[in-house]
Amino acid sequence: MSISEAIKDFESVMERKISALPERIRLWTTEYPSKNILPKNMILTGLRGSGKSTFLLYNSLHCGKKMLYFSADNPILASENIYAVTSQIFLQGYDGVIIDEVHFARDWSRHLKSMYDDFPDRTVWASDSSSLILREGTADLSRRYVFVRMPFMSFREFLFLETGNVYQIANPFSEPGTENLPVKPDAKILSLFEQYKNYGTRPFYQEGNYEERSLAVLEKTLNSDVPFFVPTITQDNLRLMTAVVGTLSSASIPRLQVNSLCADWSVSADKLYQLLEVMDAVGALRIIRFQNDTKAKSAGAKLFLADPCLYSVLHGNQGSKREAFVASILQEAGFSVFAARNETEGDFIISKKTGNLLLGINPSIKIEVGGRNKILKKSDWVIKDNADFPSQKAIPLWLLAFMW
Repeated sequence: MSISEAIKDFESVMERKISALPERIRLWTTEYPSKNILPKNMILTGLRGSGKSTFLLYNSLHCGKKMLYFSADNPILASENIYAVTSQIFLQGYDGVIIDEVHFARDWSRHLKSMYDDFPDRTVWASDSSSLILREGTADLSRRYVFVRMPFMSFREFLFLETGNVYQIANPFSEPGTENLPVKPDAKILSLFEQYKNYGTRPFYQEGNYEERSLAVLEKTLNSDVPFFVPTITQDNLRLMTAVVGTLSSASIPRLQVNSLCADWSVSADKLYQLLEVMDAVGALRIIRFQNDTKAKSAGAKLFLADPCLYSVLHGNQGSKREAFVASILQEAGFSVFAARNETEGDFIISKKTGNLLLGINPSIKIEVGGRNKILKKSDWVIKDNADFPSQKAIPLWLLAFMW
């Protein structure tokens, strides 16, 4: 197929995708950025299924430019390079291109650099599921492209998809009074939050068959994304990663026995650490380390499934699921999250680089996590699941998930 014929195919694909956009789109897509102006050159990353393609397609309709979407993993492009394809697209009158799954393209970073340099008046938006592409690229893109990361869906966004109501973003660490809550936690809201915890972190839940889709996304992440970044990977390595996911989902203590795993799977510690690091980068795991832990090779202090809803899909441990939700929400909201060294004082230590507006005067604070009867211990705040209203130094988990 010639490039001209491929472009016609891309046009048809884009039309079909735009016509299939849902009536309600997650708020992060419609509210970002605040001034409705996306960067001219951008690389968007985020978990598979978080809505990156929808974000780019939706904004292509509102940017005032003629854009063309295509995915770099399209078989049509197997013998083509994306620079040549993009050049032809620009010559046919398009103001910009949207390149999905960009790391599947040969020499993708060098070609992105050339697009920026050779077509300074054109727009290039690219997306990928892993932030690792920023390290794997051979060309320096940091001075040319703005990197944007899409978080998983907040409870606030889930409520919008379910009810159509738009609620204000909350600041749960400001000790709000009941009258300042973004929504009253009545029975309906709390019931919806239970649904959110089971399947609400990624918008594809609306399409049905959630468990099957989640497992398919996990399988593709492990069997397609990880091998891309770990060139020397074996079938045993792939099975080991599946075993790690299963072990962590059911573990009451979110840690791995490294020596035992290495012996059982005949793998070196270095290889296991490499696999865990990449699993974290591609959105399969979330590694939480101790504060000031600079070890290059480590399994971290705590390991969680990156998407907390997977604990429900895999019928996993509820205590680990609760901690995974708290760690995930805080990281997605821009906090640095560390494991507390003394667990009698708390579960996590959090901080935020962009000032301490949410934390008061403290550069970091201790967080305890538990059910509605959990006590503060020696922490600064306690996050309570199955709780409705906030109280002195206690934040209900549903409110924590209102930060974006």
